[in-house]
Amino acid sequence: MARLADYFVLVAFGPHPRGSAEGQGQILQRFPEKDWEDNPFPQGIELFCQPSGWQLCPERNPPTFFVAVLTDINSERHYCACLTFWEPVEPTQEGLCTEDTAEREEEAGEGGPVGLSTAAPGPPGQLFAPKTLVLVSRLDHAEVFRNSLGLIYTIHVEGLNVGLENVVGNLLTCIIPLAGGSQRTISLGAGDRQVIQTPLTDSLPISRCSVALLFRQLGITNVLSLFCAALTEHKVLFLSRSYQRLSDACRGLLALLFPLRYSFTYVPILPAQLLEVLSTPTPFIIGVNAAFQAEAQELLDVIVADLDGGTVTVPECVHIPPLPEPLQSQTHSILSMVLDPELELADLAFPPPTTSTSSLKMQDKELRAVFLRLFAQLLQGYRWCLHMVRIHPEPVIRFHKVAFLGQRGLVEDDFLMKVLEGMAFAGFVSERGVPYRPTDLFDELVAHEVARMRADDSHPQRVLRHVKELAEQLYKNENPYPAVAMHKVQRPGEASHLRRAPRPFPRLDEGMVQWIVDQATAKMQGAPPAVKAEKKTTVPSGPPMTAILERSSGLHGNSARRLEVVRNCISYVFEGKMLEAKKLLPAVLRALKGRAARRCLAQELHLHVQQNRAVLDHQQFDFVVRMMNCCLQDCTSLDEHGIAAALLPLVTAFCRKLSPGVTQFAYSCVQEHVVWSTPQFWEAMFYGDVQTHIRALYLEPAEDRDPSQVLGSPATTSRGCMSWCQVWGLGLETLPLDGWAQARA
Repeated sequence: MARLADYFVLVAFGPHPRGSAEGQGQILQRFPEKDWEDNPFPQGIELFCQPSGWQLCPERNPPTFFVAVLTDINSERHYCACLTFWEPVEPTQEGLCTEDTAEREEEAGEGGPVGLSTAAPGPPGQLFAPKTLVLVSRLDHAEVFRNSLGLIYTIHVEGLNVGLENVVGNLLTCIIPLAGGSQRTISLGAGDRQVIQTPLTDSLPISRCSVALLFRQLGITNVLSLFCAALTEHKVLFLSRSYQRLSDACRGLLALLFPLRYSFTYVPILPAQLLEVLSTPTPFIIGVNAAFQAEAQELLDVIVADLDGGTVTVPECVHIPPLPEPLQSQTHSILSMVLDPELELADLAFPPPTTSTSSLKMQDKELRAVFLRLFAQLLQGYRWCLHMVRIHPEPVIRFHKVAFLGQRGLVEDDFLMKVLEGMAFAGFVSERGVPYRPTDLFDELVAHEVARMRADDSHPQRVLRHVKELAEQLYKNENPYPAVAMHKVQRPGEASHLRRAPRPFPRLDEGMVQWIVDQATAKMQGAPPAVKAEKKTTVPSGPPMTAILERSSGLHGNSARRLEVVRNCISYVFEGKMLEAKKLLPAVLRALKGRAARRCLAQELHLHVQQNRAVLDHQQFDFVVRMMNCCLQDCTSLDEHGIAAALLPLVTAFCRKLSPGVTQFAYSCVQEHVVWSTPQFWEAMFYGDVQTHIRALYLEPAEDRDPSQVLGSPATTSRGCMSWCQVWGLGLETLPLDGWAQARA
């Protein structure tokens, strides 16, 4: 349970202390006057009430509404719903503004500097000043905020016989559930009724229609560019004359990034006084009024999306890596089918008489479903590359991105490499890498729908059917009860803003509002604390990585005949049948170009080490070393396929006797490969060693079969890792010996 609204604020126009042409916002009243212990009052809120600046207008404008987003130091977002209306300027304000105008004209006549202002010049007639009603909340219920602030404005402008203090007090004391698919009917005491629905799962983002609107404004290609830019940590700037469109566009882009969470600067509506934030060196997603487009053109590394013009401008110095093929073309094709269903029927000689089109809300969920499938395809099998690092007091979950890229065949893909190295994916691993937690739609998709997505790749209609099924689940998450009663909220009459208001917005009785808040707080203190029931389960890992390997491997990896040749050759070597082994060696060296053959070699050699057959004669030693070198010559510095990790304990085991007391190990003949020169490799090896020793403490030998070892992850023996550190002169100081000693103990 949480408060629907934390603060209610009344902000009005006030003269600038420096005599500037523009005014500034002044907080007239705020309720409650004391900060909540769990949620301090956000400072600088008056800047976001009028992002373009506080200015007087020569005519009364209609009321406006938008929702700004503030982020505190703890990365928690606060939603500031702002309803602005205009009132006649009081004589004191008008006199100050007239004096400022006269001073500027006098300075201009004397050749002094002229203060530029975007406000219209004040005519001899009446001027109007903005006044803003603000709701601050940690919950995102924009429609409820619009209705609530609209009700307060209606009571004032229509002169309804309802106490504003009661309405504000009831609004600040309204408690609603956070999630769980429940609904709550609230009333603010003015004959109104509002129904609040909570999502089934709070881990899924709430997008409403923002994603569909973003695609309508920018198109498929531009949205895909922004999607890739945000994932690869570029700066994205939205421009529009509408503040609500800026908020919706930023919300829509964040919804597309699920299951990743954007962790950089996020300001959907940036005030004009804070435009210097655009020069920050860190990535961001920011929205700015189109009136400041000139300032945006001076930025050299910012991607600018003009929502009103439907364009995305990418600077020459910025490179946005695209999605890997064929996912890029497949995603573009599916998005076209969702946005334009008639495209597939345009060339038919006898098209069907009617085509079904989805509503805007359902189309929004279908577009999100396309990107949810995309992430499931990109990250399928990610749980097989999670490793536990236990050298710290608290275990740390680590993602072996090198093995993941190698097993997916995407080592050289710039897009996925940057995504895996980004902060959003680091948060994804720490949040979703836990083996026991509540699961959501993405977990189910990765675990159980991989085979279906593979089978549907070449069948567009089956893909579209799957997208619609996912969209239904996303829609149900946002609307658990689609047939609930409609809101009943009074609204002002048409053109009510043009009627002369009998008086300005009144000053509320602070004591009465605070009394209502105190009464509700006292009742809540006596009530038992609400406990959020979370259904935690073991997160399914999905299909093993071997299935993905079979899909992405080439002809070399899938040839059972080549693997049989490798096994036979190794058997001949250890049986002393050197002539037969020599005949098969050229075929073996060709087969070792494939990942599966290299893994097969490591497994076969490991079996012979376990049989105490590591001491070889000269011919056997030469054959084994030659095959090892052939495996390692195609390994990059990343060791993306885990071949070097699998061979490391073997090169410190196989040896030959050169003379009495002199033994040569295989590692002395394979030192020239680039994979041994990267600290990341040795770090991964050490973490794998610690995990292996810890598993040995708790598991029986028959149970201690780590799946990561089968996949070629860096789980090896401590002897191998220590020996290699000594051979290369890395020194034991490069390894965290405290953790090593604890693991050995």
